Amino acid sequence: MMAFSTKTFALALTATLGAFSAPALAQTAATPWELKPDTGYAYDKDGKTFSYKMGTSNAGELLKGAKKVPKGTLFFIGHNGQLYMRSAPYLEGDGKFKFGSDQ
Repeated sequence: MMAFSTKTFALALTATLGAFSAPALAQTAATPWELKPDTGYAYDKDGKTFSYKMGTSNAGELLKGAKKVPKGTLFFIGHNGQLYMRSAPYLEGDGKFKFGSDQ
């Protein structure tokens, strides 16, 4: 199971949001998320994020309702504060982020 830290999640979302609101300047390079094993991450009903240290004794129960996130998935916060996900394509043919500047 892939996981990422709340701090890294927040930074990645901030970077994504910044890309939507930034003027048409030079595009910033993508920053990889720091993924940590044995950590669970939650986005609660109030839109807050949390991280939890996970154990292995009940991993089977955790996986019962879980779904894999497809590779090529973009997560972002909309103007309404809601967390969204979008499947590819979100990159241009040259690898630049499609939504990184006003076009």
